Amino acid sequence: MVFKRLLGALGVGGPTVDTVLDPASVRPGGTLTGQVHLVGGKADFEIEHITLELVARVEAEHGGGESEGVVAFDRFTVGGGFRLAEGEQRSVPFSVVLPWETPVTELHGQSLGVVLGVRTELSVAGAKDKGDLDQLNVAPLPVQEAVLEALGGLGFGFRSADLEYGRIGGTGQRLPFYQEIELVPAREYAQRFNEIELTFLADPGGVEVVLEADKRGGFLSPGHDALTRFTVSHGGVDQQDWPTIVDGWMRQLAEHRSSGYDSPTPFGPGFGHGGDAGHGAGHGAGHHEGRRSGPGVGTAVAAGAAGLAVGVAGGMVAAEVVDEVGDFFEGEEEEEEG
Repeated sequence: MVFKRLLGALGVGGPTVDTVLDPASVRPGGTLTGQVHLVGGKADFEIEHITLELVARVEAEHGGGESEGVVAFDRFTVGGGFRLAEGEQRSVPFSVVLPWETPVTELHGQSLGVVLGVRTELSVAGAKDKGDLDQLNVAPLPVQEAVLEALGGLGFGFRSADLEYGRIGGTGQRLPFYQEIELVPAREYAQRFNEIELTFLADPGGVEVVLEADKRGGFLSPGHDALTRFTVSHGGVDQQDWPTIVDGWMRQLAEHRSSGYDSPTPFGPGFGHGGDAGHGAGHGAGHHEGRRSGPGVGTAVAAGAAGLAVGVAGGMVAAEVVDEVGDFFEGEEEEEEG
């Protein structure tokens, strides 16, 4: 989805900008490439800076309620310092590296309902204008994909995915928000969990997998949240028995009795593995500023494409995700023009 519009800060006769992202798949920590196409206006203009800003639609809790907003999470200057002549057409290629914690928006081509964008800002003759907004699609890292496919193979269903404003305590999180993927428990765990929330926190060395379960209460005990986390390496993904590894995580989560903080359990090539561990104040009750349970965008991903069995929202259709994404970008564009 590409929007081309007049540089509003300069009024009629100003240059136009149209950013086109290359169609190649991009992953967290990977390189995003494309071109910024400029068309000169009715006079010569000095293009001081061309800046790309990564933005995300994020949810936050406040005062007992919830709200949605747009959060910028990285900026890159990709050009500038030249004169754009009247009517001149010029393309500026760019290549930028995404943050490792960039959320995943799709799995095997199926949207997860998470909305990211690339906003182009021009600084021209002392005036700045956000001239273009494009949808950014991010595929999972190999280890993230392996974990999600293992969950699907074990019978866990996809419910929703969203971005929560806040930080997970005790982790190396760098962005001001984190991605939360809500899962319907597999039949084997349906009597133990109401739902499971999964968060990936990637860095150059590997991925921290944070799991939170809403545990059902027993005859004499109330329900509570169980928290645990594991670290996995980027290397040797194809050599790992992921269904067995992930099932082991779930068994530890089912046996976990408190939400206190311990060290993460490392697992994977170069890490070794250890015992059960909870994660710190950030992902469970009182742990972050923006937790939300429930159906979220309420859209199920097809099991054959995504590897995850269709969850409780199976009656919803993927087109609803497309509508939400379109509404987000159109709303942003109208707000800028207003």
